This record gives sequence, structure tokens and C-alpha cells, in this order.
Amino acid sequence: MTVKPNRRSLLLPAVAAHLDQLGEGRARGVTPIAHREMAEALGGWIARNREAGKDSPVIVVCTGNSRRSILGATMGNIATASVGLPDIRMFSGGTEPSAFNPRTIAALEAIGVVIEPTGEQAPSGRSGLPNPVYRVRWGTVPGNPETEAIEFSKRYDDASNPRSGFAALMVCDEAADECPVVPGAALRVSIPFADPKEADGSPVESLRYAERRDELARWMLHALTRVL
Repeated sequence: MTVKPNRRSLLLPAVAAHLDQLGEGRARGVTPIAHREMAEALGGWIARNREAGKDSPVIVVCTGNSRRSILGATMGNIATASVGLPDIRMFSGGTEPSAFNPRTIAALEAIGVVIEPTGEQAPSGRSGLPNPVYRVRWGTVPGNPETEAIEFSKRYDDASNPRSGFAALMVCDEAADECPVVPGAALRVSIPFADPKEADGSPVESLRYAERRDELARWMLHALTRVL
């Protein structure tokens, strides 16, 4: 899947180019799609919602809402924007707030996403560490709700997230175990991805975060093939 020509101007050039590269790699079979059946389950749910004239909000959930969930939600939003599906909106959440990890920020900035602090602080989790709020933008027009989001670490049931009728994507085993039932979810899909945190402080740190970013993006792209 490549960026549609009439949608390319909506995305920042580097972001669009990276998405094209991912789509080409997936089409050639260079990187296998993980959790193919679960991607198709999400895509089928979205397709049924579209037939019924409903929006399809999605909350990507991991424990601390600092790495995989934010990577997944951001890359999912980039994918939906690239093909013109504004009724699909990705959010992120966790089982306990921590903070938007700087390594996650670096992995997204590496493909052209613009991430800026708003100067605000969200409530801290049990660690008591600062939890700054950021504006994350993947589009050319600031303020366009289709191409930017306000992001910070939070519980999946935070007031800023949908409270009912959403799909819950559990991207780590811990979150899946802690939340066997997600209140308000119309669909719950468990798709654990390896935690890039394991490489923190190592020479392959940036590589592991990039791998997880791109794995999640390819998974999202595959899910959208059921919708288009």
C-alpha cells in the first residue's frame, strides 16, 4: 500500500516517503506481517462499521503508555490519513501512566514526524515522574485533526480517549493479562509485540525502536487492506 496521490500533500514529505517504503517492503514480502489474523479481524470490524455509517475509534494499549502504544497509535493515524479514512482514529493508553518516552519521540522524529512540547503536564503515575504533554504532527497543515494529535501517557480509560464503541488493541502481554475485559470496547484484539525497552542504553537502541515502529505500521497497513 502506497500513499494515494491525492493524499500525499496532506502528509509531511518525509512521513509519506517512509510510508511508501514500508508498503513496498511489505508487498515484496521483505518483512512478514505479524498477527495477520488479528489485523484482518480489526479491518473486518472497521469495514462493518463503515457499512453501518459508524466511526471506528481504536485505542492501542500497553502497560506504561510510553513506547509501543504511542508508536502504534501514531503510525496507525499516519496510515489512515494516507488513504483518506478520517472515520478511523487511533488513540493510546496504558494500565498505568508513566511518560512519553524520549526514545519513542526519537523514533518518530526519525521519519519526519514533528513532536513539540505544549508546556503542559498531565497527571503523574505512581512513579511521580513528570508527564509532559506533546503535540504530534504528521501532516502539512497544523491544527488539522486528521494529521495531528495531543499525546501524553495516560490510562486507556482517560477522559481524552473514547469511552465506548472502540476497538482495544493490546500490544503487550502484560496489558492483555491485566485487562482480560476492557470496559466499553466493541472489539478486543491481543497483538503482543516485543518491548523495545529491552534495548535501552545499548548500541542497538535506536534500531530496536525503529523496528517496532515499522512492525506496528505494517500491521496497521495490513488491517486497512480489509477496509479499502
